[in-house]
Amino acid sequence: MIQKAVDNESCDHVYCASGGNAGMAAAFACRQLGISCTIILPKSTPAFLADRLKLLDAEVKVHGDFYDEAKILAQELSTQPGALYVPAFEHPDIWEGHASIIEEACRQLEEKPGLVVTSVGGGGLCNGIVQGMRSVGWEDVPVLTMETEGAHSFHAAVQVGEVVTLPAITSIAKTLGALSVCPTTLEYYKQARPQLLPYLITDKQAVNACIKFAEDHRFLVEPACGASLAAIYSNIVKQLVTEQKLSDVTSVLVVVCGGSIVSTSVMEAWRQEYGI
Repeated sequence: MIQKAVDNESCDHVYCASGGNAGMAAAFACRQLGISCTIILPKSTPAFLADRLKLLDAEVKVHGDFYDEAKILAQELSTQPGALYVPAFEHPDIWEGHASIIEEACRQLEEKPGLVVTSVGGGGLCNGIVQGMRSVGWEDVPVLTMETEGAHSFHAAVQVGEVVTLPAITSIAKTLGALSVCPTTLEYYKQARPQLLPYLITDKQAVNACIKFAEDHRFLVEPACGASLAAIYSNIVKQLVTEQKLSDVTSVLVVVCGGSIVSTSVMEAWRQEYGI
């Protein structure tokens, strides 16, 4: 998206609102392309992420309690001449990039999995996964879409059949914290190609999965990713098979994403808070 704007000579400054990972990606891309950028962070974002963004030569502004409030300011600033607004998840170019995850997995795996697991915040990653699965012929593989209570805009939309706005984000998984899910995500749910299976977990389950994953694989991920990993660490897949909501699966592909807002000290604080 940024590359296209630069190629068309229509952009000399990028504005992006983000709870973490999208801002890091935008800042990195801008530095590679030699253009300036400003990342708007909500107040819920850890302070050390601002330092990381500045190391990528980004200007950082802190505004609003949630991503959606930071997004409003980013959109306002991007109305200036030569400016480009880069959304965190609501754009087909971003979904196309996420689709490559499935395309790459298809090349690497000997056979298609019985289940794909991903977390859902605003829906950008989920949209890309659906598009990727359609492109490689995995439309018959269900997708377990994981959310934490308090950051469950997709689950809420599914419950009523239309996009809704949450009153607030109360979950620890701040990078899942979009008050409303992308309308395309709900449309993909209705199309069921592949079938999307929304599932809600607690913050404690997400944090526990982060800790277990670090112990098992020496990788630090944040609760937005722990939501996906909880499908394994909290035996949710096995439970769904037992309840006959899933057919028996012999292999599961879990999309592991998001680690910008975590550190060893942050993870230890989570461990203490949730008594894990």
